[in-house]
Amino acid sequence: MNSDDLLVELGTEELPPKALNKLSQAFTDGIVDGLKKAGFKINDVESFSTPRRLAVLIKNINATQPDREIERKGPSLKAAYDNDGKPTKAVMGFARSCGVEVADLEQQETDKGIWLIFKSTEKGHHLADLIEDIVNQSLSRLPIPKRMRWGSKNAEFVRPVHWLLLMFGQKVIDAEILGLKSSGETYGHRFHSRGEISLRHASDYQQRLYVKGFVIADFEQRKQNIKQQVIDAAGQIGGVAVLDEDLLNEVTALNEWPIAVAGEFDDVYLDVPTEALIKTMQGHQKYFPVQGADGKLKNHFITISNIDSTSPEKVKAGNERVIRPRLADAMFFWQQDQKQPLESFNAALEKVVFQKQLGTLAEKTSRVTALAEFIATQLNVDKSRVDTTQVDISQADVSQVKRAAVLSKCDLMTDMVGEFASLQGIMGKHYAQLAGETTEVSQALDEQYKPRGASDDTASGITGQILAISDKLDSLVGIFAIGQKPTGEKDPYALRRASLGILRTIIERQLDLDLKELIHKSAQLLGSKVDASKVEQEVFDYILERLRAYYLEQNVTPDVFDAVSALAPPRPLDFDKRIKAVSVFRQLSEAKSLAAANKRVGNILKKSAAQMTTAAAAAAAMTVNEDLLSEDAEKKLYATLNALSKTVEPMFDVGDYEAALSQLSSLREPVDTFFDSVMVMADDEEIKNNRIALLNTMNQLFLRAADLSRLHQS
Repeated sequence: MNSDDLLVELGTEELPPKALNKLSQAFTDGIVDGLKKAGFKINDVESFSTPRRLAVLIKNINATQPDREIERKGPSLKAAYDNDGKPTKAVMGFARSCGVEVADLEQQETDKGIWLIFKSTEKGHHLADLIEDIVNQSLSRLPIPKRMRWGSKNAEFVRPVHWLLLMFGQKVIDAEILGLKSSGETYGHRFHSRGEISLRHASDYQQRLYVKGFVIADFEQRKQNIKQQVIDAAGQIGGVAVLDEDLLNEVTALNEWPIAVAGEFDDVYLDVPTEALIKTMQGHQKYFPVQGADGKLKNHFITISNIDSTSPEKVKAGNERVIRPRLADAMFFWQQDQKQPLESFNAALEKVVFQKQLGTLAEKTSRVTALAEFIATQLNVDKSRVDTTQVDISQADVSQVKRAAVLSKCDLMTDMVGEFASLQGIMGKHYAQLAGETTEVSQALDEQYKPRGASDDTASGITGQILAISDKLDSLVGIFAIGQKPTGEKDPYALRRASLGILRTIIERQLDLDLKELIHKSAQLLGSKVDASKVEQEVFDYILERLRAYYLEQNVTPDVFDAVSALAPPRPLDFDKRIKAVSVFRQLSEAKSLAAANKRVGNILKKSAAQMTTAAAAAAAMTVNEDLLSEDAEKKLYATLNALSKTVEPMFDVGDYEAALSQLSSLREPVDTFFDSVMVMADDEEIKNNRIALLNTMNQLFLRAADLSRLHQS
């Protein structure tokens, strides 16, 4: 069977840079999936994307589909012939639909009788006959929120399309896609390349575009090229480039033939906070800022031009000219915001709605302040619960926490944050420092938004930690209470991220807080706006479920998570201790046997509970009567449980689950002996209930840590 390379390229107007990677991946995946469904074997795939093209090269693909064996099931033998042995209408209709005579049908014996079937071989179609529909289907499924039309055509795409390249090896495949007839020609750089570029073979695509078209077609290759140019350009002016991954991707999506150009600006602008200058350069101009060896921002930048100019000085001067007013704006915002105290911006919060049903930002600030004070008090009161020999626990200063909460949203009303929303908190910190606030308060204004992403750290200061938890929890409880909890892919208030942020802060910063208590307090504070009491359990369950992904990323097995989450411990720090303890216990040689025993005990207890007809019988099955123990195995188990209880109960009380489970592992031998020697469901009702009570005692002891019956026994 002949095979060769398949190339598909769609030439367009400049594609949306932030969506380019997603469009390219979806375009490639759609074509590959379509070919696989058609029976083609896919070996090697290359994807290409630039501002003006989406392309896919599939190497060494067969020219024809493999033949397919077709089997159709008809009526049963009994239904195929009448009493006289003549074919019925059912079988004649089936044979006719298959294009054969009844005599050509085969018989197949099954456990339900004999059936008539039709078998044939369908010859594979040529790739050239199928690819048009496959590409069209891929294009129709691209993640494009809003498609556009252009000219007088009915075709719709994210941008107007201008050419279609479709080749199999050396041959052009005849097709029409988005109103364009296919050809064996592509087009290069908008300015450096003139006219069409003909390909002799599909595999020539990347090289011909590079040599003749001044286009680096491979996205990752172009990205690395840009990155190295930026690093080199920054080094030549004695600096280090600030390389933001998102900006690097966006700049890569904006250029086909990237050339780095270094520029500079007046150093007077360095008086503006570094974060604001960086946002100005990255956000507005797509420039890469430059730092000195000391980590301080330099009055230089690196830009990427999509043209290799014969007058690079003019390109440099042009970019310096356009950055100047942007930096001047940033300085103006910085100076204007300082003309009034940070706290004075609170008045403006009363006119800004946080959420229609939940009130203004001023009302949210008031709730967050009260919740933060409550958390600070809880931490101070419950400090004794934490083993301070293992971790340094900071004492929360309630007055500092309250002050930080009062100022927490003030910077949202400043000109700088109005221009750069992502600087919220960061500018609050700067303005608080200028206003003479303490370092703890100033830092908390920034850290209230931490962690800002999966790779970000949680707040480092105790005040920032409390503020971060309070702000996120108020949003969670409030949004759930008004019935707008996340569904499917929609999470407009980023509640998943907020939930994980709360959990990470509590666990990673060793804060011994009761999540149910905090949710209840938050619900109370929302009382004047909405009845949040009805969603308290739902919010708790939602937050706790976010821990699953958190622990899976740490290679905690799903069954360990299920064993702990079955008990729904309300303190995330306690939850974490149980997870670690059960993970260690799971590695013990006794774990498999005890997990199986716990599962067996759980089933016995469920069955016996369902059979209890009176309250007296249920009570009897909860208390062990030592006088009713007759078998050596049950006596030994009872004695071992009594001795172990005295040892492990104090361990459980202080949260030392690992040591407690290690001690309980010694139950393996007496438990195995018990089940080998003792009939639990004895005929004598009293003895049966007493043995059930004994098993319940053991079960309750293990449940102080986790439901070990959920551990996999493999």
